[in-house]
Amino acid sequence: FPGATCISVNEEIAHGIPGERRIARGDLVNIDVSAEKNGLFADTGASFAVPPVARAIERLCRDGRRAMWTGLQRVGAGKPIAGIGQAIGTFARKNGYSLVRNLASHGVGLSLHEEPTEIATWPDRSERRIMNDGLVFTVEPFLSLGAEWAENGDDPWTLFSSPAAPTVQYEHTVVATRNGPLIVTMAG
Repeated sequence: FPGATCISVNEEIAHGIPGERRIARGDLVNIDVSAEKNGLFADTGASFAVPPVARAIERLCRDGRRAMWTGLQRVGAGKPIAGIGQAIGTFARKNGYSLVRNLASHGVGLSLHEEPTEIATWPDRSERRIMNDGLVFTVEPFLSLGAEWAENGDDPWTLFSSPAAPTVQYEHTVVATRNGPLIVTMAG
């Protein structure tokens, strides 16, 4: 199963490159896995807190999963793509979180990133696309305790929260069907 795994720790929120850094108690770790099999790609990820951690971080991890599921519930053939970002945005605002607005969900299938590109996981009034039956894409909100942007680091891959704040990402690859979401990156 060829693919790539990125591990981001604490202030790193995406595309972290494994290296000498040792994961320690209290760290917030994101693991993002992309895989290809027989010419088809999938993308999934999750964030984890290494105990012991502050209650706010435990809550952030729990609510990051809830935000992703809130968006996944809006997936289905004939539904507006904007509904995903609206639902996640409402959840984030109601629970006192911010969303990183330059890291978006995306189409996936014959390549890791394909149409539809840049599916906002925040409210986007300009979004007019509709999910067709069989559309394959990710739902991956970046929920944060204050960050609104991802900034480049010293290497060409790692992204950092800006302003610096604890941030989590949860991601599944999903197929829009007439019966709702078919999540292909969930354990069977």
